Amino acid sequence: MGTANNRIAHKHFRLNAAKIKLAKKLMQTETETETIERALDAVIAEHQRDRITREANERFVSTGIKIRDVYGKLAD
Repeated sequence: MGTANNRIAHKHFRLNAAKIKLAKKLMQTETETETIERALDAVIAEHQRDRITREANERFVSTGIKIRDVYGKLAD
């Protein structure tokens, strides 16, 4: 996932090596850097999906539509 500003920044973090190793295995990545980059991309993508879903839900709810179940009762 690209961004408008693709500059590389050298950062130094103290991270749990076991978590990185497991994520690397699960993502089938070659390097720790690739693993962390892909994990960050996944978090960003999930946030965007959540935002789009929330906005769609708000638009749906704002229509005032009434939903009934298969037995004709009004859903809460």
